[in-house]
Amino acid sequence: MSDPADAATAPRRASAGSPRRRTLLVMAADAVEARPLPRQGEVSIGRAAGCDVQLDHPSISRNHLLLRLGDETIEVIDQGGANGTLLRAVRLPPGVAVELAANEPLGVGDLTLVVQEIRATPPGAPAPRKPSGAVTASRGFSPVVRDPAMRRLHELAARVARGTISVLVVGETGTGKEVLAEVVHRASPRAGGPLVRINCAAFADSLVESELFGHERGAFTGASRERRGLLESADGGTVVLDEIGELPLPLQAKLLRVLEERAVMRVGSSSLQPIDVRFVASTNRDLEVEIEAGRFRRDLYFRIAGAVLAIPPLRERPDEIVELARAFAADAAALAGGSPLAFSEDALAALVQHTWPGNVRELRNTIERAVLLAGDAGITAAELPFASTPATSPPASASAPASAPAAAAAAGLADEMAALERARIIEALAACQGNQTRAAAMLGMPLRTLVKRLAKYDVPRPRKRSR
Repeated sequence: MSDPADAATAPRRASAGSPRRRTLLVMAADAVEARPLPRQGEVSIGRAAGCDVQLDHPSISRNHLLLRLGDETIEVIDQGGANGTLLRAVRLPPGVAVELAANEPLGVGDLTLVVQEIRATPPGAPAPRKPSGAVTASRGFSPVVRDPAMRRLHELAARVARGTISVLVVGETGTGKEVLAEVVHRASPRAGGPLVRINCAAFADSLVESELFGHERGAFTGASRERRGLLESADGGTVVLDEIGELPLPLQAKLLRVLEERAVMRVGSSSLQPIDVRFVASTNRDLEVEIEAGRFRRDLYFRIAGAVLAIPPLRERPDEIVELARAFAADAAALAGGSPLAFSEDALAALVQHTWPGNVRELRNTIERAVLLAGDAGITAAELPFASTPATSPPASASAPASAPAAAAAAGLADEMAALERARIIEALAACQGNQTRAAAMLGMPLRTLVKRLAKYDVPRPRKRSR
């Protein structure tokens, strides 16, 4: 098994997504075993003693498959064993490299293999912060939690994690819903069990049922043996249903049954298989709007939303922007093999003033890019794609006082933007006859954000009309 330690200084190691810590989960019946994997290289898997990962199981061939691990890619190559390798319910052709997504299940004989990825914490990075008590997150560094609303959110997450209630994490794209879902898992009594992430938007409609619930032998073409689904493989642990708002309606009905009966029915079976899992769902959609539009089941919503954890967008917690930026910069600099970089005052001001439509994910990408572009002077506004630098800014008017503070101009711009946003909100409410849910959808913002804006701009909330 090769180890890429000697490639630590390669240019690609400075890319946004590397290096990563990879683990191979081996699931057989009710047993789950974790095997460490290198960040790069080829890993042979089979029953033979010379394989990098030896699996002593009668359904596994001596040299069953090969994993090819790159900085940002994973490929699987079936070696032509008798029982073959199943990916997305399709048997792979021998000798052909097929791209595999992280956390995607592989059927190998009677076993299920999953390559899990976790961002490695680089040497020299700041000590991870604990969001609430002993709660920690293992993906990269722990969340920066300074905003009072975020502190309350993480305290609530720590409390609900101790029980068995289903949790729904909501927030805009890029706010860190997957991190908070992991916080819930690791703060729960199930922390020692498997954590299985299921992206409900990533499955093809024809395959999602088999992947979720498993199948019996002969249930469809290519189903040469029975297979446990992802929900069964998480027995004793936590299932994270990412982007649950994308789940097709027929699958919503079947998932509702799983939540009610705590059992799954495999494709092609007439009997139920009991499971013991905790469900954490996440979405960037307003499910109330989806329910009104008939795209999401109300009864399923009540089942998954036992406790709702709403993550505020980054623009509503500006106190965290600078600290997050510095943490991302230290992370990126360490991965690139350099020293931590300082931020200039104009760069910090630009970061705080930006509205961050992509939230924390956009901030991370922006800082990682800035680290690569920065010179000896550190990170300045010139390395930020949205900031105006002194070199490109128009010259000051000769009649303007030389001592006029830039803050006054920024404040004037902020007032103009606030007035424009208030006017758009009033127009949307008028167009929707006061229906706040429809107005929020028209404006492209969550309903809870619209309600906050109504209070912020002193706009009277429309009353429900009596029938």
